[in-house]
Amino acid sequence: MEDEQGQDGPRYSTSRVEAFSDGVLAIAITLLVLDLRPPEAIGEFRHELLTQWPSYLAYLAAFAIVGSVWINHHALLARVRTVDGGLLGRNLLLLLTTSLLPFPTAVVSSAWRNGDHADKVVALAVFALVSLLMSASFLGMCRYLGRHRELLEAPADVSFVRAEVGRGVVAMSMTTVAFLCSFISPLLTLAMYAVLPIFYLSTMHQLRPDPAA
Repeated sequence: MEDEQGQDGPRYSTSRVEAFSDGVLAIAITLLVLDLRPPEAIGEFRHELLTQWPSYLAYLAAFAIVGSVWINHHALLARVRTVDGGLLGRNLLLLLTTSLLPFPTAVVSSAWRNGDHADKVVALAVFALVSLLMSASFLGMCRYLGRHRELLEAPADVSFVRAEVGRGVVAMSMTTVAFLCSFISPLLTLAMYAVLPIFYLSTMHQLRPDPAA
């Protein structure tokens, strides 16, 4: 689609937005694996690999979160006809918050390797904060599209956007509840973070078929 001029400013094709977003998300999801440490002590490889299992769980949780963001982002942009400056800015905010996720994932892994209960709670709080910011930024994209329906492919897509807003609110509530559980059991919260992306995937709407297919 060629760029066009809207009432509120220039509008752009979604193709470059999707390509750039895919690249940023791919880098973010790749960086997650860097915190998985190879064993170093001679004769202790098996023990060190087994004791790192919380790091594996943190990695799976973060991988699943970024993966669900990518899938839902694709489903959303598949219903967008054209992009304006407001949507571009909100998309960048989503990429900013998502690209932060490797940091709290590394903090969680470090807390389980070297920290006490309080350290684990702090690490999970940082993880929850970034997760909430990600959900809030995606929610912001959906709310913006709800107010600027002219950017959508079809009037029927408004119902999809409204449903995404509802899912975003539920997801943020579930993340908050999971963090509150960390004061009782940090391990339970870590497991809940790993399972939470199932909600995103199991409740997502069907992707719009590719018209070029």
